[in-house]
Amino acid sequence: MTDQHGGPVDESCVLTEGPWTHRFVGANGSRFHVVEAGAGPMVLFLHGFPEHWWAWHELLPAVADAGFRAVAVDLRGYGASDKPPRGYDGYTLAADVAGLIRALGERSATLVGTGAGGMVAWTVASFHPQLVRRLVVLGAPHPLRLRAAIFADPRGQFAASTPALKFQMPRYEHVLTRDGATAVEELLRRWGGPDWVAGPDFPEYARRCREAMRIPQAAFCALEGYRWAFRSVLRLHGYRFVKLMQKPLVTPTLQLHGAADLASLPRTAQGSGRYVVAPYEWRLLDGVGHFPHVEAPEVVLGEVLRWTKS
Repeated sequence: MTDQHGGPVDESCVLTEGPWTHRFVGANGSRFHVVEAGAGPMVLFLHGFPEHWWAWHELLPAVADAGFRAVAVDLRGYGASDKPPRGYDGYTLAADVAGLIRALGERSATLVGTGAGGMVAWTVASFHPQLVRRLVVLGAPHPLRLRAAIFADPRGQFAASTPALKFQMPRYEHVLTRDGATAVEELLRRWGGPDWVAGPDFPEYARRCREAMRIPQAAFCALEGYRWAFRSVLRLHGYRFVKLMQKPLVTPTLQLHGAADLASLPRTAQGSGRYVVAPYEWRLLDGVGHFPHVEAPEVVLGEVLRWTKS
């Protein structure tokens, strides 16, 4: 499965056994790896970068125990899901999630997204509102807030986005996976809250993220989403996306954000509620960085269950 010297690994490295079931589901023309537990109304979890479905390993069983069908997916290009060379634009990523909800036999779901997965979640709720019952977003400003802040806040969000700007470089995926994907751990350290990074759980979490990013083509695919976000700014494709995203969200939305998030600054995320006409709540988490779901899982669990049940 894995090369002890940091070489390529295969997809079996993310098929970790636990109190859940692994499945492969076809949606929107691709095959997705999903991990599910429990029965009841569906809560669909979307991981961020540089993660995979394991981001939710603590929340999945707990949400299932609370009476829900908890499902985590490897997004397009990640983990054990398909890794096509194209389809990393906002439209297709949203269509992937919409197709998954239907393919899993549900009419709607509560969406919980973090980081890059949170950006996808915003988009799904905007483009496919009938499929999203409730929305919980972690560490992810509304896409239009992020876009505006990169241009309007050069010392803040633009500077914080420097790693993502580097992703634009050709073949940067080789930098990401060099030396056993040490760059992945460096990003986790840079963006994570200080207590979590210094804590006992960080090394194992970083190891799993590094390993999953070394699956062939995973690093290239992971970066393509960021590349599209920047490339689209000056293109008609991107202009249409912005116009569509300006439509107010009609989904009740809970936004949780780490006060120590150095990837998406709290001041960038604040104000995302202007795009929501449904009930909306904002909560800042003290001492938490860009990964609230693993830095403060009990807090996030409580908030997700409160919002989903309300």
